[in-house]
Amino acid sequence: MENAWTDFCEQVNPAVFNQKPSYPFRDATRFQQSFLAKTEKQVLLWIAARVPESINSDHLTALGFAGQIAAGISYALARWNRWWLIGVILCLAVSWLGDSLDGTIARLRRKQRPRYGFYVDHMIDSVGALALMAGLALSGYMHPYIAIGLLIAFLLLSIQSYLATYTLGEFQLSFWSFGPTELRLLLSIGNLALLRWPTVLKGHYHLFDVGGIVGLVGMTAMLVVFVGRNTHRLYLEERIP
Repeated sequence: MENAWTDFCEQVNPAVFNQKPSYPFRDATRFQQSFLAKTEKQVLLWIAARVPESINSDHLTALGFAGQIAAGISYALARWNRWWLIGVILCLAVSWLGDSLDGTIARLRRKQRPRYGFYVDHMIDSVGALALMAGLALSGYMHPYIAIGLLIAFLLLSIQSYLATYTLGEFQLSFWSFGPTELRLLLSIGNLALLRWPTVLKGHYHLFDVGGIVGLVGMTAMLVVFVGRNTHRLYLEERIP
């Protein structure tokens, strides 16, 4: 009976016992046009060539995630000791190393897992962004509403990017020459400035409140432009006669 059932399943669907994914994954065209993209790629390739074989992409993904969570915790602790802002910079560096190097290692060693990598990396990015913005909201250096606004804008930009990847086959890694690396660098510079100038405009406003509002306006503009452009493009490509 068991053999008959097995034969029946194989006739109905020969791939029933095949370990290959049932959903074909199409690699999207990656667009990385940030200011530091070329230099960053050279640095990552240099590091990747020297990483021991015992360290794989999953280890680096976990390292990047830990760095992002630690950065959020460091921001929260900066409420009581401002020198934790330096700790944030170090955590962001760790986050960059793990987040940027995991894919480079996979491609260099020809051990890519496109579906797994895409899903896990971007879920981790979303949780990491939540941790970072929560830390900023608790730090006392940024109004919680501004931190929430930045988190919402980031998540909406991410959703836009993922939908464009699925519908257009184009994965946008940077917006207007800014990518994750540039944002980490700007945040690190902001932390150093915060140690010297916690308030601006004659002490009336927190430095990070002003910077956060500028960032929120910029991210909103990006969202409007990219959503409008992609919607128009899809409309033309699927125009109803």
